[in-house]
Amino acid sequence: MDSQPAPRRRAYWLKTLHQWHWISSALCLLGMLLFAVTGLTLNNASHIESKAVVTSRQTQLPEPVLKQLSVPAGQKKAPLPAPVARWLDESLDAATAGKTAEWSADEVYLSLPRAGGDAWLSIDLASGEVEYERTDRGWISYLNDLHKGRNTGLAWSWFLDIFAVACLVFSLTGLVLLKMHADNRSATWPMVGMGVVIPVVLALLFIH
Repeated sequence: MDSQPAPRRRAYWLKTLHQWHWISSALCLLGMLLFAVTGLTLNNASHIESKAVVTSRQTQLPEPVLKQLSVPAGQKKAPLPAPVARWLDESLDAATAGKTAEWSADEVYLSLPRAGGDAWLSIDLASGEVEYERTDRGWISYLNDLHKGRNTGLAWSWFLDIFAVACLVFSLTGLVLLKMHADNRSATWPMVGMGVVIPVVLALLFIH
């Protein structure tokens, strides 16, 4: 019979927790660096100068492509026909495929927001004249939008969810490891307490 079950059990859990802790920290590394840096840029946005670059273009749909355009029966919002979207994407790099357009009797309008900027496109249904405007607010704005998940698409949304779960694993395994080592580190719980109390006090006293 095993005369030392407790030490062996402790060693097993220490090994397991350390393994989960380092794996989750490796998965979180780039995301945590990105979120830390963009947390600073978002919190100090008023001190960071940003100049938007606006690009405007006009073009004309070829007659065969224009003939593909027709107002959807009974619908005010619907995607562009695939040949039209393909021509616009190749000609303007506008990323219109699959995007919902707003249709009226004489015009099609697309709002094309994106991370770090904005864009819109309109098509005159009678003449086929296309107006396209794109706004680029720079890399800091792009990274800030990644932080917020603003106009970043489904893949990035999934990444944020997975990243959040990995952060939870990293934090909770770290907390349990602190508990297991607390007997040899007298400052453990005072430091954990400060980490909890300081943001709570700041929130209660200074956020209205």
